[in-house]
Amino acid sequence: MTKLTTLIASALIALSLTATGQAADKLLLGTEGAYAPFNSKDKDGNLVGFDIEIGNALCKAMEVECEWVTSDWDGLIPALDAKKFDAIIASMSITAERKEKIDFTKKYYSTPIKCVREVGKDVDPSDTEKTKGKAVGVQSGVVADNFARAKFKDIAEVTAYKTQEEANLDLLSGRLDLVCADSVVLAPFVKDEKNAGKVEFVGGDFTDVEFVGEGVGIGVRKGETELAEKFNQAIQKIRDDGTYAEINKKYFDFDLYGN
Repeated sequence: MTKLTTLIASALIALSLTATGQAADKLLLGTEGAYAPFNSKDKDGNLVGFDIEIGNALCKAMEVECEWVTSDWDGLIPALDAKKFDAIIASMSITAERKEKIDFTKKYYSTPIKCVREVGKDVDPSDTEKTKGKAVGVQSGVVADNFARAKFKDIAEVTAYKTQEEANLDLLSGRLDLVCADSVVLAPFVKDEKNAGKVEFVGGDFTDVEFVGEGVGIGVRKGETELAEKFNQAIQKIRDDGTYAEINKKYFDFDLYGN
């Protein structure tokens, strides 16, 4: 191989790495940006939330530069496969269905599904008779979507929304009887002063592994075990050095990591 050929080959490899976002210790991280308090945008358009701070802390632990890329929830996995980013950090639960498409790290947190109703409405997700013919709202493509469609099949009408906020607003407007979602996502909605006396949790926690999976993990492309392991080591590192706990207490008054 001539010197010129070697240089050209090296340049092509560098370009290939750049195309996947993994050049020069840089990672592109995909998130939704519409799932508070985990990932959303502030009034200036900056990404904020638990996922974002955890992602930044993991990159610091791995000593790599990170850049965030946003995508609609339903487009996250296709965009990962298309190499528009290198990993998904978007409160994505580790489920058997998703593991057929992508690989995951170990969990970085775990929470149950809960449901909310308007105060005074006689609807209860744990009581079939009180759910018959009711309208249930969920965010499309999240674990609560699969949960609701299975639990309320042939019992209630389930409507999937592009964002969680849209479902919440339809509950407040009376177009829905129930909204089901990750418990931590619903908590700020229930606790919001504007909603005081209007909405409440009902039916308890739903923790079926079939629906909630093995916890929430970081998604990577199939076969990228080295990257997944780097994230696993970084997750353990920020758990051990207290970084995780510091971020956790900014958003929640309990240990989000779970058992």
